Amino acid sequence: MADDNILFELLHSEIINYALENSKSANGNKDVDLSVVEYIGFAAGYKMMERLTREWPRFKDELDTIKFICTDFWTCIYKKQIDNLRTNHQGVYVLQDNAFRFLTNFSNSQQYLEFAPRYVAYTCGLIRGGLANLCINSVVTAEVQSMPSCKFHIHVQRT
Repeated sequence: MADDNILFELLHSEIINYALENSKSANGNKDVDLSVVEYIGFAAGYKMMERLTREWPRFKDELDTIKFICTDFWTCIYKKQIDNLRTNHQGVYVLQDNAFRFLTNFSNSQQYLEFAPRYVAYTCGLIRGGLANLCINSVVTAEVQSMPSCKFHIHVQRT
């Protein structure tokens, strides 16, 4: 079990390094293109959700789907549930993880705050991919105000 955690963190680090190297060679400057990381997360989240919900009945509504993301989906990936879920009941959801796994290894100060987007982009993709598999189009962004806490904002796209 502990080996799985280490392997997942190492794989995540290598995905980040891959994206950084590709953006440096393509741009020649320090701008980091995290869309590759987000897309890898999207593909993984889509496939994971397919496996997780194979035996489940359909969800009643959007809120039930988000609750599933906060409990079962999050537990499958991060071995814990999300700490807080808030909504305005109009398609905006905020998921808060007070000890986000990929940020806990950093200092709790503001020193590395500028590097936080690199480590949350994959998870934004995971959430968006999982929701896409359940026919919910969304935009997922992350907010890190203080390490290692992270808020994921889900804006459901209405058609």
